[in-house]
Amino acid sequence: MSKENTQVLKQRREKADSLADLGVNLYSNAFTPANRIKELPPKGEHLEAETQDETNYTYSIAGRIMTMRKFGKAAFFNIMDSSGRIQVYVKKADTGDDVFATFKKWDIGDIVGIEGKLFKTKVGELSVRADKLIMISKSLRPLPEKFHGLTDVETRYRQRYVDLIVTPESRETFKKRVDIVRLMREFLSNRGFMEVETPMMHPVPGGATAKPFRTHHNALDMDLYLRIAPELYLKRLLVGGFERVFEINRNFRNEGLSTRHNPEFTMLEFYQAYATYTELMDLTEQMISWICDEVNGTMAIEYQGTQVNLAPPWKRMTMDEALIKVAGIDAAILADDEKVIALAKEKGIQLEDQAGPGKAKTELFELLVEEKLIDPTFVTAYPTEVSPLARRNEENPEVTDRFELFVTGRELANAFSELNDPVDQRQRFEKQIAEKGNDEEIHHEMDEDFVRALEYGMPSAAGEGIGIDRLVMLLTDAPSIRDVILFPHLKPEVQKQSKKKKKGKD
Repeated sequence: MSKENTQVLKQRREKADSLADLGVNLYSNAFTPANRIKELPPKGEHLEAETQDETNYTYSIAGRIMTMRKFGKAAFFNIMDSSGRIQVYVKKADTGDDVFATFKKWDIGDIVGIEGKLFKTKVGELSVRADKLIMISKSLRPLPEKFHGLTDVETRYRQRYVDLIVTPESRETFKKRVDIVRLMREFLSNRGFMEVETPMMHPVPGGATAKPFRTHHNALDMDLYLRIAPELYLKRLLVGGFERVFEINRNFRNEGLSTRHNPEFTMLEFYQAYATYTELMDLTEQMISWICDEVNGTMAIEYQGTQVNLAPPWKRMTMDEALIKVAGIDAAILADDEKVIALAKEKGIQLEDQAGPGKAKTELFELLVEEKLIDPTFVTAYPTEVSPLARRNEENPEVTDRFELFVTGRELANAFSELNDPVDQRQRFEKQIAEKGNDEEIHHEMDEDFVRALEYGMPSAAGEGIGIDRLVMLLTDAPSIRDVILFPHLKPEVQKQSKKKKKGKD
């Protein structure tokens, strides 16, 4: 901390001590505002400049002081609550000497309560003329300087509570996130889907290929895993007779951090009995385009300087078609197993010894195609080799009835017609376990209970997962997943500081 900041903190604490000496409760719980700030402006629209509301009604508001201009016997300051801002005018003649004396020790950042009447200033700004002032919470740390705010991005993530105070765009992003999730629930509920909750701790990790977080339950003396996906539990509900289910909740994957990845992230996952993946393509297209229009007022948006049109219909192509049209790979190479594997290795892709042509195609797609899919595009016919839970295509068993949705070069959704054959499912689980080899990053175990559930009979169905964080990024023009997660994971501050000190010694 700089000497300047240390001095400011000292001054703030001294002010707090002097207020306490005057008998002021620095952290009062005796004031309940009757009004929110956004409720005030409509009441004052009829007022002319330099006039007061003739109804003489007293409003009661509370909020944080954001700006302040003090004069000799009067002051103007702005306070902000969760609904908006308004100016407050304080005059010594209105409050009395003692109250005004304590008010002069208030700082920007303090949370205060105000009672007063509406009026408009000479320049026509709606304001509250304070009759009563109360300290609710004394701020001992200064807010960032008004015109620069929180300029360090990492500090914004680490001290989100400050970011939300001083960065209107950040507040709007998270308000919009709430709207997006609410609209998802509304869309699915209106179509007969039931929202459910499934376990966060699994005895066997499954539903995706990822490294899980491991914990231990002492009473049961058993290891458990934070879920990497809710898929296998939601499918158990299909077996139980719930035909349309969805869950919006956290998944956890013990993997790296990036602008697209956080170890803890939010997913929407939903399943519909007696449906196919093509029906989910239609539903996804309708849902996301509608949500975009609801929150942004248009389906034509801009993401990081690139125009994106979410208006239906969206592009659809198979993985082979994408590799041919977008990556420019000869169709004859894709039809030859040895040649496609050789091409992948030629492009620098590291393939495991047991990897087949399906894995090679998928890796080539990720390397050469993904980032070029800007407008929403459904990519279908994923190789069976990389789709252990998806139904094989009846005409071509080498691929599955699956799609992934890409927008602005990023995967946004993954869906498929579900595998409900318990014999086929067991064989695929066994193949996954056998192919794991020495890779400790990926955890595969046979989920005997899930196979048993399938043996009771699961209806034909389609299921899908949508990354909510990535969708919010798209609809709020956020460059990083950390911009749309309130408290993203970061390295500990102590660890960062120790590295800096060590670097300085070198």
